[in-house]
Amino acid sequence: MEMGLRRAQGLDGGLSASKYSYVGGFDCTSNVLAGKLYGIPAQGTLAHSYVSSFTSMADVNPRSLLPLTGKEPVDFPTLVETWLTQVCQLLHVPLERVSGGERAAFMSYAIAYPHNFQGLVDTYCVMRSGIPNFCAVALALSQLGYRAIGVRLDSGDLAKQSVEIRHIFRTCSKHFHVPWFETIPITVSNDVSEQSLEELSREGNEINMIGVGTHLVTCPLQTTLGCVYKLVEVNGSPRLKVTEDPEKTTLPGRKVVYRLWDAAGFPCMDLMALEEESAPEAGQEVEFWPLGGTEKAGKLIPAAVEVLHRVYFKDGQVCQPLPTLMEIKIHAQTSLDKLNPVHKRLQDPEAYQVAVTKKLYLLLIDLQKGNSP
Repeated sequence: MEMGLRRAQGLDGGLSASKYSYVGGFDCTSNVLAGKLYGIPAQGTLAHSYVSSFTSMADVNPRSLLPLTGKEPVDFPTLVETWLTQVCQLLHVPLERVSGGERAAFMSYAIAYPHNFQGLVDTYCVMRSGIPNFCAVALALSQLGYRAIGVRLDSGDLAKQSVEIRHIFRTCSKHFHVPWFETIPITVSNDVSEQSLEELSREGNEINMIGVGTHLVTCPLQTTLGCVYKLVEVNGSPRLKVTEDPEKTTLPGRKVVYRLWDAAGFPCMDLMALEEESAPEAGQEVEFWPLGGTEKAGKLIPAAVEVLHRVYFKDGQVCQPLPTLMEIKIHAQTSLDKLNPVHKRLQDPEAYQVAVTKKLYLLLIDLQKGNSP
């Protein structure tokens, strides 16, 4: 779940993060406006400020809840207190150590949203307060015909705690004869990064959903994204920006991009060619020059060739139907799934090869020398 709106760099930054994280593989967003504008599934959890705003059972108002299939409302706090006693005995947790304010917050939320109750369990002590309170409220809801939809952890050792919580859910499921209880989803957050995701995977866990915010919607190492517009052709004549910085030197001419696939079914190279060149063919040798300043040519025989370039906007008009956001998301995920794992690993990934054809390479060299194309 993408949940970085409060850390995003401006409103548009928040919307952009929600939109493109969804394209990149996220399942949902906490950004309600992005859900409205783009149709992205919107999800969320309650806040620590909500939980801490309750101090005692006196804060619970209203107190009654109608059973899912019943006609007479039930005094919900009384029902929860009955379940809490049983839960604390089962888990060997002192009843007096369990926060009444936290329990009041959970009960009020459950009364308002009985079909969508989720507990944020780390406002106080997770195992001695948050989880017992959640289990008591969830079991009371279950008795009335409802199902809690999950818990969220936002601090501490997320992997270790998720395993401990899952054990408690299984214990309650077996002891109280509530089969679905052991499968209650566990969501985690708390400054999640690529590195911490890798650590969670390596350690093993019982996590069902991960909320990612700051490290997704902001860039700690480069807080702005530099985008520039450069001409590559004017009236049929190729143009080139020449600079002492190789990364800022542009490639001249109107181009087409091809993806070359190897025999194992992985993409092995993206090849840029001038538009007037013949397309490379599967099973035929292709000569190429890698980008990066080398003058040494390479050769390969692709097992398959895919055209990547598509023209959607030309002469001031949209010239073919634009894909939907869902189609873009599926295409992006499919493309990532096809990428060789050696390019996707977090530690020391192999660089994916991007190259140019001989004709484009010679044009680049010619223009760099100041000759006419």
